[in-house]
Amino acid sequence: MRPRLISDSRVVPAPAGEIFALLADPARHPEIDGSGTVRQLLSDPGPMQLGSEFTMAMKLFGRSYKMTNTVVEFEENRLIAWRHWGRHRWRYQLEPVEGGTLVTETADYSRTRFRQLVMIVHTPKRLKASIASTLDNLVARFSSD
Repeated sequence: MRPRLISDSRVVPAPAGEIFALLADPARHPEIDGSGTVRQLLSDPGPMQLGSEFTMAMKLFGRSYKMTNTVVEFEENRLIAWRHWGRHRWRYQLEPVEGGTLVTETADYSRTRFRQLVMIVHTPKRLKASIASTLDNLVARFSSD
């Protein structure tokens, strides 16, 4: 059986509030995306909060598409997660630690519709690599400040 939660963590050398500001601004997601799929924000949700919706231009396997996401978990400077029509979630948890903030990114497929189809496209190996790359990008982004 394939995992339903795929996570990785990094200590990012920045305060949680600065990291959260980037994560809560979908226009900035292309700055850190490790999957190579996120292109640009197509709709501005305004200040992010529980229930906010935002639409992103995406590209996967050479195909462009749009994805509308809804914020389904939100605790300022601690937790943000969004999901799209397929119901799987991308979650970021932030915990202050010595040297910065421990950021854990999780792909949560426990509520996913069409799980078998989704897991063909997003294999656990590919998801793990994308998460690791995103977290590395986040570290690099704040290491240069």
